[in-house]
Amino acid sequence: MRISTAKPGAGAGKLVLPLLVLILWTTASRNEWVHPYLLPSPRRVGEAAWTLLSRGELIRHLGVSLRRVLTGFVITLGIALPLSILIHFLGWIRNLTKGSLEFLRSIPPLSAIPLLILWFGIGEASKTAVIVMASFFPVFLNVLSGLNTVDESWRELADSLQLTRGDYLAAVLIPSALPSILTGIQLGISYSWRALMGAEMIAAASGIGYLILDSQEMGRIDRVFVGILTLGICGILLDRVLMKLFNSWIPWQNLEEGRTW
Repeated sequence: MRISTAKPGAGAGKLVLPLLVLILWTTASRNEWVHPYLLPSPRRVGEAAWTLLSRGELIRHLGVSLRRVLTGFVITLGIALPLSILIHFLGWIRNLTKGSLEFLRSIPPLSAIPLLILWFGIGEASKTAVIVMASFFPVFLNVLSGLNTVDESWRELADSLQLTRGDYLAAVLIPSALPSILTGIQLGISYSWRALMGAEMIAAASGIGYLILDSQEMGRIDRVFVGILTLGICGILLDRVLMKLFNSWIPWQNLEEGRTW
């Protein structure tokens, strides 16, 4: 049984800063320290959120955004996992792709949007491509790192048992690299979510990014706040769900303990 290392009161402690920000926000809006157009009151934001929820608009936009994120991330997994395994086994593929991958890693996905529009149009393909570009390297690098750091004794054991490459991959390599693979998946989902705003800047007609941009153009800053808060809250929830799920798959290692904060 895993012993929890969480400090008592740590959960409540995380709420202190948000509560202070909420108090400061309420005070600033009530005393009009900032123009109400630029900083709507928490009550106005809450009313806008309730209106969007009651009309079903917020859920509809959130569903579209989640579908885009998952579609892009599944494609990322389909490219990053096989490529990592090929590079691990075949040195000539590593030498062939290393320079190109380093070049692509240096390019911010948002800078490629004009080119993606020319290549894929303004439909779903260009939005998916932005999400793939944003999530590929966190997954690829973590998987490759996990494969390359397998304990030498396991390699020697596989050699002594004369395992085939397929058996070695299935019985030794993947299980040993699983914590790194799951960390990569978690980071990849997080980067996909963060890239959503850029993806939905491409002539979108739905999605949380579209909701934010459309609200900004209509001067509805309260709805802009609702969209931003929705992105943040859903990002945290998604991360928590993945962490719980992955920790149940590898009970011998708590992924959360490996975090720096």
